[in-house]
Amino acid sequence: MARGGRRRPVVGIIGNLSLIDNAYPVHGTGLMNSEAVARVSGCLPVVIPSDPRLVAVDELLETCDGFLLTGGRPNVHPSEYGEAETPAHGCFDRCRDAITLPLIRACVDRGQPFLGICRGFQEVNVAMGGTLHPEIRELPGRMNHRMPPDGTLEEKFALRHPVRFTPGGVFARLMGAEEVMTNTLHGQGIARPGPRIVIDGLAPDGTPEAIYVRDAPGFTLSVQWHPEWKAGEDPVSRPLFEAFGAAVAAWAQGLRRPARRTA
Repeated sequence: MARGGRRRPVVGIIGNLSLIDNAYPVHGTGLMNSEAVARVSGCLPVVIPSDPRLVAVDELLETCDGFLLTGGRPNVHPSEYGEAETPAHGCFDRCRDAITLPLIRACVDRGQPFLGICRGFQEVNVAMGGTLHPEIRELPGRMNHRMPPDGTLEEKFALRHPVRFTPGGVFARLMGAEEVMTNTLHGQGIARPGPRIVIDGLAPDGTPEAIYVRDAPGFTLSVQWHPEWKAGEDPVSRPLFEAFGAAVAAWAQGLRRPARRTA
């Protein structure tokens, strides 16, 4: 219970499968994801074991008020958007695919809020009928958006490029600015947006960085960067997690509408 006896809205954080000491399998999430949900969104963070053998989408929809679609090293399997697997596509987590893709579609239909981050951003596009580039740094004119291989966390999550939002669009209104600086730690990116995906922010090289689902009744904002890093103090991250928290709280209260319209 939160202070005063009120239950905090529950945010299901999509967990990633990893190995401790290359031997012990765990479902987990970065501490910064849980901190952003608890301290900035004002919600109760609950890590979801993203495996259809353990949980069902219907159960998750009824248990959680909203969802944080986290980043992760494995990529969405290209068969989910009608393409063949190649070495450039990297590693996969088919169990996560089996949970997140139908979960996203159900949330869009119900108006249940979610916030997509990095891989989660890509999952939203795929779930809504879009495709991905396996390695955007190999495309003509594109920069390398991948995480620096060396350095401290501060250096890896440092702000590296601007993102320009659509003037007067959803993100520009939320941020109070048409251009912001972000970090960048991804290899893949949107190739073809799904029919209802609105690209509302771009990197200088044209890589989509901010999207939402057109005509969705709930909060569907998703970003290619990692706003969970220092979310409580970053002027770009804080309004995003605050707006997400307001939408989740509205859902928990039965209002079934986000605090901010996303279309």
